[in-house]
Amino acid sequence: MPLVDVILALVWIGLTAYVLFAGADFGAGGWDLLAGSAERGRAQRGLIEHSIGPVWEANHVWLIFVIVLLWTGIPPVFAAVFSTLYIPLTLAALGIIARGSAFAFRKVSTKLWQRRLFGATFAFSSVVTPFFLGTVAGAIASGRVPPGIARGNLVTSWLNPTSIVTGALAVGTGAYLAAVYLTRDAERADLAALAEVFRRRGLVTGVVVGVVAAVGLVVLHADAPGLFTELTSGRALPLLVLSLAAGLASLVLLWLRVFVAVRITAAAAVVGLLWGWGVGQFPRLLPGVTARQAAATDAVLAATIGAVAVGALLLVPSLWWLYATFQRGSHQETAPASGQEPT
Repeated sequence: MPLVDVILALVWIGLTAYVLFAGADFGAGGWDLLAGSAERGRAQRGLIEHSIGPVWEANHVWLIFVIVLLWTGIPPVFAAVFSTLYIPLTLAALGIIARGSAFAFRKVSTKLWQRRLFGATFAFSSVVTPFFLGTVAGAIASGRVPPGIARGNLVTSWLNPTSIVTGALAVGTGAYLAAVYLTRDAERADLAALAEVFRRRGLVTGVVVGVVAAVGLVVLHADAPGLFTELTSGRALPLLVLSLAAGLASLVLLWLRVFVAVRITAAAAVVGLLWGWGVGQFPRLLPGVTARQAAATDAVLAATIGAVAVGALLLVPSLWWLYATFQRGSHQETAPASGQEPT
């Protein structure tokens, strides 16, 4: 296997981890926005804070990992994407900063108006940040990022039908994953009413995301016919079928209240869609540019892969231990006990 293919596989693994973990993190922020007034939404926000509090910073490790691999492994693609799409990328970066700051400040604020201000900032940033990241994905998928420094249109490259649908899909996917994950967190903490709240939201959001994905295929047919063909009749079709089957299974498991297994099927639905895009677009990364044409030298690629292997020996067990430790924690230690509230 060419070394650049290994780099791209590592990029997609990092992107998958970011979507599954940080995506759900963003989605939880969206549910925070819809939780209601300070009193009515207290239990929901308590559960959300407990679920994401220990890991929200760690999730962005995966984004940094992807950026560094792009920079070192396929620098022409990195240069083209980050110069043409600097507007949505800058807005996403500002959203990440505002979101993290607001989340931290809300925890230590004592006045209600401050908590409302920081809470609104946290929730709003949790919605717009994945949208802007999704528009970047849509710009690349629809072939609107030409090779070279800032050769693409600085506005229409990310404000177009594919990018808008992809941005909406990113927001919806995060909200769906968050609802699925939070049902199990609520169940484990013996908060049956909260589990039902997020179960219903997961069912509704899952249907909405499925509709948006179907609309996305229609948009791709008109806007990016090459990728549409690969997704519907080419190499990526099995992954699209996997995503559809896992999505339907997730809805059934949510309906039956099988909250552990639905985490796996929901993740599989998202992974199938993400990897379907990657397989459908490979080996073309930009219009007229393949992976081998954009690759760095073999010496750089080999050194990068070696560094990733060494780093993974430390990073992966550490993150696994972090997630496992706080998944065993009790929600009752950090959140109000009044979880028996209606939606």
